[in-house]
Amino acid sequence: MPETAHPPDPELLREQQHLAESRRQLARMRERTASMDAGAAADWVSREFLQSTFALRMKQLADDPTVPLFFGRLDYGDGSDHGGESFHVGRRHVTGPDGDALVVDWRAPVSTPFYRASSAEPLGVDLRRRYGFARGELTGFEDEPLTGGGGTEHSAILEAEIERPRVGPMRDIVATIQPEQDVIVRADLARSICVQGAPGTGKTAVGLHRAAYLLYAHREQLSRQGVLVVGPNDSFLRYIRDVLPALGEVEATQATIEELVTAPLPEGHRVRAEEPDDVATLKGGARMAEVLRRAVWAGVGTPTDALVVPRGSRRWRVPAHEVEEVLEGLRTRGVRYAAAGSMLTQALAHRVLLRMEAGGESPDDRVQDAVARSAPVKACVRALWPTVDPARLLHRLLSDPAVLATAAEGLLDPDEQRRLRWASPSRSAGTARWTLADTVLLDELRDLLERTGSVGHLVADEAQDLSPLMLRALARRSSTGSVTVLGDLAQATTPWGARSWADALAHLGKPDAHVEQLTRGFRVPSEVIEYAARLLPHVAPTLQPPTSVRRTRGELRVDRVPDPVAAAADRLTGLLAREGSVGVVVPDALVGAVSRALGDVEHRVLGGASDDAEEEWDTRVEVVPAGLAKGLEFDHVLLLEPAAVVAGEHDRLTGLRRLYVCLTRAVTSLQVLHVDELPAELGKP
Repeated sequence: MPETAHPPDPELLREQQHLAESRRQLARMRERTASMDAGAAADWVSREFLQSTFALRMKQLADDPTVPLFFGRLDYGDGSDHGGESFHVGRRHVTGPDGDALVVDWRAPVSTPFYRASSAEPLGVDLRRRYGFARGELTGFEDEPLTGGGGTEHSAILEAEIERPRVGPMRDIVATIQPEQDVIVRADLARSICVQGAPGTGKTAVGLHRAAYLLYAHREQLSRQGVLVVGPNDSFLRYIRDVLPALGEVEATQATIEELVTAPLPEGHRVRAEEPDDVATLKGGARMAEVLRRAVWAGVGTPTDALVVPRGSRRWRVPAHEVEEVLEGLRTRGVRYAAAGSMLTQALAHRVLLRMEAGGESPDDRVQDAVARSAPVKACVRALWPTVDPARLLHRLLSDPAVLATAAEGLLDPDEQRRLRWASPSRSAGTARWTLADTVLLDELRDLLERTGSVGHLVADEAQDLSPLMLRALARRSSTGSVTVLGDLAQATTPWGARSWADALAHLGKPDAHVEQLTRGFRVPSEVIEYAARLLPHVAPTLQPPTSVRRTRGELRVDRVPDPVAAAADRLTGLLAREGSVGVVVPDALVGAVSRALGDVEHRVLGGASDDAEEEWDTRVEVVPAGLAKGLEFDHVLLLEPAAVVAGEHDRLTGLRRLYVCLTRAVTSLQVLHVDELPAELGKP
């Protein structure tokens, strides 16, 4: 007798119908936007503005059928402000023809209880519902009563979403934001926040979702002022590139620190050389800011003759000591060098006008402007206030011992000055082979001349690896805005990186920023994080050890094998039979050997030459140099030769921090393959 089919759950059917209707209405919203005509604008400026606005709106309304339109629902109680209403919470706001909300944006105030409500503090919500999806199709739901008892602390759907295998770039965590993360995400725009986040705590995702929230809550202001996301390298930016667009935000700019500081330089004359770590650390130190300031202002001359300006039949004379008073006032005023040069012209003209008034004349502003444009005043300004070119000045500093000694007196000792100077200087600034540290110095010089523009909000990820002068470069770009600083002092792997957040925030110009520490890991399984945490007392003893909140322990294998490279190729076969991405994390020196050993297995080498960098994260298997592993995650990780990872850095502390990074990239399983002895700090397997 045939098996009787069970009728569909009527509640599930209603929710599926709501999803289908929401998608139809989102399509209607796109069609309506596409039909709007900018041709009726009064002028071409208005027409261009409208066309840009419509294009942006079309991008924001894009619909990916594999991504759920909503992921939760809130049923408010009768006594709440929302009077028994229900709201579906999703990635963007969707309305019907009558204006009723079919889906409310996760960033709207009405959605806040989805992330923060609990049975102890329900925030007016009777029931929270989470949905399960498979390739965009709604397959189930899970209810959590928040009043009257009966609630549960565990959500199977939430856990499944957090642990879901993935291939490709980072995805948003909008459906799984935890209460402590949501507090950071929804912090006010005026508040600068530093997130000290252990591996797997979601600090990068929190920073990106904060950017998305601020763009929603302060749309008009940030559309004018801008939002800037700064990452450590191009591969990392490609890894996170889809998060903000998936949340409907396409206006934020993403860049590396190198891209920011080299943008004004001509193509082919940007970063063209490398230098020893001790020299790069010296160039990136805070003392160099004062060296550069002195070098800029050292060119201001000392007047020896009076300024004489003929005007009609009379000659007006400003004594040399008064000209010196003007110069001294500009030096101490705290304005940029170029602006002070413009002010000098008017200040000298004003002194001439005072003499004219004392002589019985009645000059007005037009006369002052004419005096400012006169040949004697222009000649005086040229002689006393020379034009400064940043590249030429830095070239002189790094080439001429006398110039550097004058600017560095009392700041850098003779040995430090010797290390700063080029052993074989180029003939000119145009042929100089700049290093990354040099381009940061150039950025500092440009700001000493003219003020750098500021965005409304800046997100800096992996900020613990930035030098004081790199942090100052970011400070200039957020001088009138706020910042979200993301990082982990235990993962600081540059010799010039931050040793404390207090120091880093001071260099960023935000000494009063709130520091929030995230220690609950949602992505790294407990067995893996506990193994990696053995290094914490050695690399960052003041930090709280991370913990994993996942119920599954994960998988950890530490095996000594005769040939780790060959063993990695063998183990990969088993991992590819499982679901999810695979990262083969290796010491930089072994990248080529591992890539060759993988043979016909489709893979990419992270950071290597690629025909299409945009497809970098579209393969299941990535060979990852240890130096590029930071910020990334994979379902399964094969880590080769931990001792070689440590030995590959300039000192043991940095090497252990690099190893800590590599050990914490796994979401499901970690296999450590080695032939050399493991670092003693890891203890026994």
